[in-house]
Amino acid sequence: MAEDMGKLEHTALEGQPPFMKRYGLALAAAVLAAVLIMPTPDGLSVAGHRMLAVLFFAVVVWITEAVTYPVSAAIIASLMLLTLGTAPALEQQAANAGKSLGFGQAIAMTFGGLSAGGTVLVGAAMFMAAAMTSTGLDKRIALTILSKVGSKTSRIVAGMIFVGFVLAFFVPSTTARVGCIIPIVLGIISAFNLPLRSRFSALLMVATVHAASIWNIGIKTAAAQNMVALGFIERELGGSITWLHWFSSAAPYSVIMSIILYFVCMKMLPAEMSEVKGGDKTVKAAMRELGPMSPKEKKLLIISVLLLFFWVTENILHPISTTASTVLAVTLMFLPGIEIMTWKEAQKKVSWGTLLLFGIGISMGSVLLKTKAAMWLADQLAAGLGLASMGVFSVFSILAAFLIIVHLGFASATAVASSMIPIMIAVLKSLNIDGLNMIDITMLLQFVVSFGFILPVNSPQGILAYATETFTASDCMRVGLPITIIGYILLLIFAKTYWAAMGII
Repeated sequence: MAEDMGKLEHTALEGQPPFMKRYGLALAAAVLAAVLIMPTPDGLSVAGHRMLAVLFFAVVVWITEAVTYPVSAAIIASLMLLTLGTAPALEQQAANAGKSLGFGQAIAMTFGGLSAGGTVLVGAAMFMAAAMTSTGLDKRIALTILSKVGSKTSRIVAGMIFVGFVLAFFVPSTTARVGCIIPIVLGIISAFNLPLRSRFSALLMVATVHAASIWNIGIKTAAAQNMVALGFIERELGGSITWLHWFSSAAPYSVIMSIILYFVCMKMLPAEMSEVKGGDKTVKAAMRELGPMSPKEKKLLIISVLLLFFWVTENILHPISTTASTVLAVTLMFLPGIEIMTWKEAQKKVSWGTLLLFGIGISMGSVLLKTKAAMWLADQLAAGLGLASMGVFSVFSILAAFLIIVHLGFASATAVASSMIPIMIAVLKSLNIDGLNMIDITMLLQFVVSFGFILPVNSPQGILAYATETFTASDCMRVGLPITIIGYILLLIFAKTYWAAMGII
């Protein structure tokens, strides 16, 4: 998995224009300096002012992809240490007059996100995903489903979307899920001597990528960006969201979106043929190559099913949180007699740099909230959009649209969650609307963070699939634009009906 992430980061950087790679870091540094030399706004602490500079630096670096994400995390952490460590103390009491925040507190604030529940869950999820790819269980699940769909083009597309749904339960990494399916798609294309840029190739690959994004919304544990948002919800709102509550809120939306995705794909990227003769035989041949299930696969399947059971029954049959049960499952994989992976094997497959990004991202968001920088920014946003005079539905509809537009500049939903969810929380806190359920509204806004449909560079899985050269950016947009518009309209419909009935909005 670490190797896959490394290739992914390299591909993302290669996909940017040369001036972006060359001058992105310099531009970010210029933005940082420009904000720092501005007078500190009224009502904002010096530490908060400096954190806004760090936030804008991070946004520019993430948008331009001037450096890899793990390197960006290290730079952001260093900037936080320097700017916070030398900033005046946050408490303006007489006893603290003239004192600096100090590097001891700056270190705690900078790296506090590494111990957040969301970061721990991301780390545990990486080990589960590594086990899936190491044993080949994810590939076996995908091939088993595809072996049942037949050779008609329409059924193969539906099968690919269904594979994305099933794997989202068991592989808590979008990159790992799409990385598992891509070789299968390429194998089908190759077996029938179809060109990589055929409409059938584009159809399968685009459907695979978008199905993964849709089920990032539907399942709490399917995507790392969800864990980032959960980290903010737990630390800043003092609440938690169970696996079942997230699923019951989001799954109906994702089911409808999956059906819509099928019809949009079939309409916008029609294949050259209605049937791929022998396509089912190709998949079954690939299954035969896998051979019978190995003992490690059987053990992992049992552990995965048990883990899913614990996720679903959280706070119903037991008090064990999603994070705790996932850590327990990972521990079980390493025990003597089970030993699905050795630690030496696992540590090579886990992207530690990516885990650092999650932790520092949560830290940055938490410090933005603690220093009131996020609240100050939220006040400017709320005033600019006129949110203070609006109801809950109007606020949600505007903030959801705002996040969709902002995401166009990012190649990572994790980066969007790290930089935008703290601001969304601050906006909600500033509005003082009666009946506003901040925890659940934040969850709904996090659903929107997974909207990376329009361009292949709007999501890691999109970049990974785009590298296969099976589709163009135009192909992605032909499906992505209508999916985004329909998805946004469906959000508003759900907000007025289903989510309103659940008491979420």
